[in-house]
Amino acid sequence: MIVLRSLVLFALAALFEIGGAWLVWQGVREHRGWVWIGAGVIALGLYGFFATLQPDANFGRILAAYGGVFVAGPLAWGMAVDGFVPDRWDVTDALVCLAGVAIIMYAPRPA
Repeated sequence: MIVLRSLVLFALAALFEIGGAWLVWQGVREHRGWVWIGAGVIALGLYGFFATLQPDANFGRILAAYGGVFVAGPLAWGMAVDGFVPDRWDVTDALVCLAGVAIIMYAPRPA
């Protein structure tokens, strides 16, 4: 159950960080304005909140593992929102990074 909670928290953190960055991008690069930018900044703050709820108490481990989520997540976001089609190297990279997340977060460690 702890692993499932952790995975849900990673997914929520990814949603808010990637979504927040996308909103800022839309506000600045696509000239959608300050409301989009402000919503993005709020979403980015919520990302930080969700990261603190991970069951592991080690900040460095959580953020290192989240780095792998952040590699795979934007590719999925781009596919869902922007019509991006990843190539085989994008997919390979995402899978390698997610394997790294599994190792750093869920490998057995001495108590």
